[in-house]
Amino acid sequence: MLILVLNSGSSTLKYSVVDSCSKRSLRHEVAEWTVADGQAPPPLPDLDFADAGAPVAAVAHRVVHGGPGSSGPAELTEATLRAIEQATVLAPLHNEPALAVIRHAFARYPGLPQVAVFDTAFHHDLPEHARRYAVPEHWYQQHGLHRYGFHGISHASVAQQAAAFLQRPPADLRLITLHLGNGASASAIAGGRSIDTSMGMTPLEGLVMGTRGGDLDIGAALHVARREGLNPNQLEQVLTRDSGLAGLCGDSDMRAILARCEQGDSRAQLALSVYCYRIRKYIGAYFAALGGLDALVFTGGVGENAAAVRASACEGLTALGIAVDSQKNALTSTDRPRAIQAEESAVAVLVIPSHEDLEIARQTQDFLAQR
Repeated sequence: MLILVLNSGSSTLKYSVVDSCSKRSLRHEVAEWTVADGQAPPPLPDLDFADAGAPVAAVAHRVVHGGPGSSGPAELTEATLRAIEQATVLAPLHNEPALAVIRHAFARYPGLPQVAVFDTAFHHDLPEHARRYAVPEHWYQQHGLHRYGFHGISHASVAQQAAAFLQRPPADLRLITLHLGNGASASAIAGGRSIDTSMGMTPLEGLVMGTRGGDLDIGAALHVARREGLNPNQLEQVLTRDSGLAGLCGDSDMRAILARCEQGDSRAQLALSVYCYRIRKYIGAYFAALGGLDALVFTGGVGENAAAVRASACEGLTALGIAVDSQKNALTSTDRPRAIQAEESAVAVLVIPSHEDLEIARQTQDFLAQR
């Protein structure tokens, strides 16, 4: 079965044609695009892939936030679209472009089934103690305040790949997966299931990110909002687009920050220290939540390519059995999983490409087979 996977990001549209049986991506392209600019989505591909040996059977869309009902893939119907629209307020940078691409795809491929695969679904069944916030009960009942979690497609993909690489059943493994890119999140995974994750009801909570600050005292944000006269929308803008690494040093691109660190730039060095310290804090917390650890997994653009970040994030964790081999860590990342732990490390430390397109196609194929 061939599946066209459309992955709408905040500034890009990626498409892949995936053979879900052989688990191979036959075509892969990326187009720069920002829905906030008022532009129409980039042209979608023709489905005449004569060299693929089979027609495209379905279109699969990555959707970041599906709202409270998104526990797995869903066929895109009017009801599904309404749920995505209602959840857009919680993930505006991602749901808005996804909706634009979905509407474009309905017009472009009217005869094909179209399926949404949600980033929140992997975390849908978090234990209640990890899922709930300590807020008034009616905030939960009336407004749905609880932890949703994100990057679930990536976390699910690398968890499966880690089990295969270690030649152990997923049910036997305790994993911490770190998706580090412009957005960043950590997940504690036990027996193949997410038991905690750093992002919350929105993608603002947790690790330091490119333009999002992660964990923050809400009282501090309210204090500044009062003093500067910021309304809620303006405050959200600052926390979403002007914070994180960009807020600390003016750059959101880790490659630029690492280059500045090499030149002795103190603001860049501070940004890197804050970024990696937050990762270490979450590793320690999730080690405790899991009751031990079998493997620590790095993925995402930063996680896969920034050796300095991996080394710093793992620094001082030998008491937890985590040690990185500097030579293995310095090697260029490949398209396959690799181990970078030192010989004395009791915990496997892995670098694994997430292959979100393959995971989206796998979930779509399973969903269509069960209809």
